[in-house]
Amino acid sequence: MTDNIFVAENIDAGYGDATIVQGVSIRIAEGEIIGIIGPNGSGKSTLIKSFLGFARLFKGRVFFHGKDISGIAPNRAVDLGIGYVPQIDNVFPNLTIAENLDMGAYHRKGGASIKAGIAEIYEMFPELEARKSSPAGNLSGGERQMVAIARAMMAQPKLLFLDEPLASLSPKPASVILSKMKAIKENGIAIAIVEQNVKRVLSVSNRGYVLVNGTCVMEGDADSLFAEDFSEQRFLGLEGKGINSN
Repeated sequence: MTDNIFVAENIDAGYGDATIVQGVSIRIAEGEIIGIIGPNGSGKSTLIKSFLGFARLFKGRVFFHGKDISGIAPNRAVDLGIGYVPQIDNVFPNLTIAENLDMGAYHRKGGASIKAGIAEIYEMFPELEARKSSPAGNLSGGERQMVAIARAMMAQPKLLFLDEPLASLSPKPASVILSKMKAIKENGIAIAIVEQNVKRVLSVSNRGYVLVNGTCVMEGDADSLFAEDFSEQRFLGLEGKGINSN
């Protein structure tokens, strides 16, 4: 993992005229998982949304495979091989699991490619194949999250951004989702996970970035961050703002 597939330099981002993220830089190597962790309101989601055209990029540059993609439109990001799974509204609830996967394959050419893609998804997510005719709206939170990730995978991304994939999940489904992250990584796909659940995310990550009040206060390999004391004193109110180290 020596080649950086994605680099963001000195990012200032927000919405309207409001700047939420200031001076944040990250890098993602091919086939690695990084965690972007921090409390509520720290700018984690805004940061990744600014990479993909969902938030305003005020300053800084974003590169994918060495190409400057700063200010890219969301649909263009998918075409380039960047997937994104938002925290909410990430499935079509009235469509079945199979139909949700079909929606994710819109850019694939040819029925054979789509069929092969669905077969690969069901191999990775056998839980979904067993319920492929079920409407997504009838699934549990963990199952819906799997559908959202699987649909993004149908677009054949080289890099996948996940926004709070463990939110509101109990420990068992959260562990299942993290196991899927490991499987996706083993297929050579880089992943960036935005999360408050520090220890769970770092347990599957290679490296991590800690955001507080819109700035990066610490970065490093996952093992060193895992050993950190994420205390109120250490991170200026991190625990008081909702970070979960369990």
